[in-house]
Amino acid sequence: MRGTSPTAKPNLLVLASTYPRWPGDPEPGFVHELAKRLTDTFHVIALCPHAKGAAPTEVLDGVEVIRYRYAPAGLETLVNNGGIVTNLRNNRWKLLLVPGFVLVQAWHAWRLCRQRPIGVVHAHWLLPQGLIAALLGKPFVVTSHGADLYALRGRPLQALKRWVLRRAQSATVVSRAMRDAVDALGTNMAKVSVVPMGVDMAGRFVPSDAAQRSRSELLFVGRLVEKKGLRYLLAAMPSVLRARPDVTLTIAGFGPDEEQLKAQAHALGLQDAVRFLGAVAQKDLPDLYRRAALFVAPFVKAKSGDQEGLPVALMEAVACGCPVVAGDVAGIEDLLGAVKAEICVDARDIETLGAKICGELAHPLQAQARAQRVLAAAGTHVDWARISECYARLLMNAAAKT
Repeated sequence: MRGTSPTAKPNLLVLASTYPRWPGDPEPGFVHELAKRLTDTFHVIALCPHAKGAAPTEVLDGVEVIRYRYAPAGLETLVNNGGIVTNLRNNRWKLLLVPGFVLVQAWHAWRLCRQRPIGVVHAHWLLPQGLIAALLGKPFVVTSHGADLYALRGRPLQALKRWVLRRAQSATVVSRAMRDAVDALGTNMAKVSVVPMGVDMAGRFVPSDAAQRSRSELLFVGRLVEKKGLRYLLAAMPSVLRARPDVTLTIAGFGPDEEQLKAQAHALGLQDAVRFLGAVAQKDLPDLYRRAALFVAPFVKAKSGDQEGLPVALMEAVACGCPVVAGDVAGIEDLLGAVKAEICVDARDIETLGAKICGELAHPLQAQARAQRVLAAAGTHVDWARISECYARLLMNAAAKT
């Protein structure tokens, strides 16, 4: 049986919802990026939902990936193209998929724990993965990424989150603002750490002296969902174009709001200024960040309460030395530090957002100098080398408490 040798690496079971369906998948891949970096310390088994076109089992970058079926193939649509919270908001019928989604993952996790000597579990998201981990009876670390903490409200759900946090050996959140939100739940904060997801600042997302930065191209990267705030950026574009007719906006991303956003751009007469690229592979993103004059991330708090934890795309842009303008949401100061006041605006205020963009474009040297200050600070905060070491230590400590 795998993992029984005394010299073998301990088995780490990773429970997740969002996970790459195949190599190069444009869906968010931060859970896998961490998992593959933990393979030096653990034998990592990732248990995640199946999706159309994905292999039921495979080894991906050294991670043993097991994808469980929770519905007929054509109905396995709860996770991808927007995330669970957004998909449930847009399609209420998908609530019918939730029981199978949770119960089948719980059953597979229980079976894995019976079949193999699982040393520790890492549950990404408080609900449902944290709940499943708590029921397995194994030592576990739980990580909240934002939507599970901010959007899943109501007394029963809050009570479940408190119970999960009490059972966990340790818990992490990706920003200090999220730690405050966990504190409001009423739990032992001594076990809660702020550890963001990371960025490959040594290899993929790095500045390039060879790249020529545009003076007029704006860039947006992210899921096309409410909390990303793209509709506010599109609404600000006419005022930006009146001041700078040469400005263009490149949009890299996909999601359930795509058609609505394209219709908005058409209604505003932006066909010649706005380009929707659709899904862009991770390997192609650095060139976009290095080329853009300005990365605009107009984050907002969604009606459901969902908001960003610490946005990976913003971290990637910073890592590539790209000047940024961002929506002023809780937690973003962890990355931007003292420069936050110079970079962030209320993205719902269209006039202010447009003016801020024009101001940054009018002073490219100042914007670039500011970007370098943010980059210098980010290297000690979000580089994957530091982040993965921190998670490996937390997981090993949790395993040792058995």
